[in-house]
Amino acid sequence: MRFTLKIWRQSGPEAKGAFVTYQLDDISEDASFLEMLDVLNDQLEARGEEPVAFESDCREGICGVCGAVVGGQAHAKVPRATLCQVHMRDYDDGETLVIEPFRSRAFPIIKDLIVDRSAMDRILVEGGFVTVRTGSAPEAHTMPVPKEDSDRAFDAAACIGCGACVAACPNAAAMLFTGAKVAHLGVLPQGQPERYQRVQAMVDQLQAEGFGHCSNHQECVRACPKGVKLEVISRMNRDYLLAQFKLRG
Repeated sequence: MRFTLKIWRQSGPEAKGAFVTYQLDDISEDASFLEMLDVLNDQLEARGEEPVAFESDCREGICGVCGAVVGGQAHAKVPRATLCQVHMRDYDDGETLVIEPFRSRAFPIIKDLIVDRSAMDRILVEGGFVTVRTGSAPEAHTMPVPKEDSDRAFDAAACIGCGACVAACPNAAAMLFTGAKVAHLGVLPQGQPERYQRVQAMVDQLQAEGFGHCSNHQECVRACPKGVKLEVISRMNRDYLLAQFKLRG
């Protein structure tokens, strides 16, 4: 297969970036997207040129650090998949692919397709945990959890924090990510003691990091590789409102 790649190149956080065009021939249709970038980098290094910097780790859709925007879509065109799970057979022979980093004021570019997503880590630090002593693992039936609640918690906990929701949102909001991290603890008994302190701290940190506000475009849900539902945002907003009264005074 043959592709024309227009890739964002930026040598550093303060450098001026631009799209650079490359031609690739003889790419196997079974190659993954990241393997295709590996082929490009091999050719660039052979010519004495700087390879394209991109993040890759698990290549199994577990971590999402591979994230980039391809053709205006976070993680590319395949639904419910991270970029590392996309194969070149998902594109047409001869297609032009525009590849750029996740863009957000809260995601400063480090180099080329690599961005600094530590803002999401700082949101987690503010409340993505429980501090009560749990001791050793209890018997599964010690603390009964309704099936509906356990399903909601599991669905929310599926979030891998890749940042695709931010890149897809016209406002660069991180509400789906934060809502998922609030919800997966907020619906379980173990998360109840700190439920309102958690949502207060995490939303305050979300705002401090410079993410945009949700205006219900729902692009975040469509871009999420794990199918996190929009309801986590409404639950977070409701709990945040209640926190203003419960924590007052």
